[in-house]
Amino acid sequence: MRVSFEFYIATRYLLARRKQASLASTSIISMLGVMVGVMALVIALALMTGLQQELRDRIIGSAAHVYVWKVIDGGFADYHQEVETLRTVPGVVAAAPSILGKAVATSRQGEAFITVKGIDPTLEKHVTEVATSVQHGSLADLEHVGGRVLGGVVIGEGVARTLGAFVGDEVSLVTPQGTLSPMGMIPRPRRLRVVGIFSLGLYEYDNAYGFVTLDVAQRLFNKDRVEMIELRIDNIYAAREVAEAVPRILGPAYQTEDWSRLNQSLFSALWLEKMAITIAIGLIVLVAALHIVASLIMLVMEKSRDIAILKTMGAGISSIRQIFILQGVIIGAVGTTLGAGAGYVISTVMDRYRLLRLPMEWYQVPYVPFTIDVVDFVVVIVSAMVICFVATIYPSRHASRLDPAEALRYQ
Repeated sequence: MRVSFEFYIATRYLLARRKQASLASTSIISMLGVMVGVMALVIALALMTGLQQELRDRIIGSAAHVYVWKVIDGGFADYHQEVETLRTVPGVVAAAPSILGKAVATSRQGEAFITVKGIDPTLEKHVTEVATSVQHGSLADLEHVGGRVLGGVVIGEGVARTLGAFVGDEVSLVTPQGTLSPMGMIPRPRRLRVVGIFSLGLYEYDNAYGFVTLDVAQRLFNKDRVEMIELRIDNIYAAREVAEAVPRILGPAYQTEDWSRLNQSLFSALWLEKMAITIAIGLIVLVAALHIVASLIMLVMEKSRDIAILKTMGAGISSIRQIFILQGVIIGAVGTTLGAGAGYVISTVMDRYRLLRLPMEWYQVPYVPFTIDVVDFVVVIVSAMVICFVATIYPSRHASRLDPAEALRYQ
């Protein structure tokens, strides 16, 4: 295969031998610098992208996309009718009622402060992933509990561990809403039977949530109406538009909030951290580019006699410039390719085998996921190549302007 004159000379200079071995080693070091920078950047972006997506998926799976309150009437008197009404809003695919309250759960082995959520098990499974996350028992068993207990409860894996409770055991719930007496409100413990244990993989839910039926929640918290209806939509990124459409279509009595606003501070912090890591590690690529500049300048000084001879043999200014541009581009291309490949392989292995574990007590997820975004991957490669190309401009112009007579005067 025939190659251009400029490409042939550029590769000859890169593969210098014997006396020019130091120049070859300098090129290799420059190549390694680009490779390490690109590899680190690919891994860092995969880590932050994976963490963002994992948190988003877990939060959305454990909670609804849009929350609706009816503040004027103090809640929803007939939630069945309200569910059907809200499902007529464009983009809404499912709706389910809920009642929230705080309680202290106790057993013989321990106690835990939990959030109790009253739900309709039939409707809830279409809005959140709680039903599919139940590892022991079933969410549907909430509606089939009788006897001397108030009802059933499905608790998180962390709550069950704290209480030492399993399916079939009984726990007591104490809420601020108790029995009125001459001495004031006296908290009254209510006995519930554990009918299921769930694990959503989110510390906030697994260690602090319990699910009961709406009837049980109304009796626990002395409420006669459903206070909130949760919506699931067909496009999670359109949650804000759907939330704004509900009061516009159904009237100002409805107030809404969406998952993106509720978790805005978390995802803003993650985005800022991603940008900070990208800039910090991107400096490695810039340092490698400066090393390319230094190595090419050294090469020009070392090869001044060769450049002068090439010019006297008829090589033009553009040809001399292309020789050194090609040399820098080859260094950047090889380093970028090796770095991108190594970063992709390392990220894939780290994600597949979940090698980087996290303590659930401090983080929301049990391990660090690595997800390579195609756009990020392409941007890293293109940016690295552009930086390496820019690094060749000054040395190549310096080489092309070399005066042959001056270069050969003392040779």
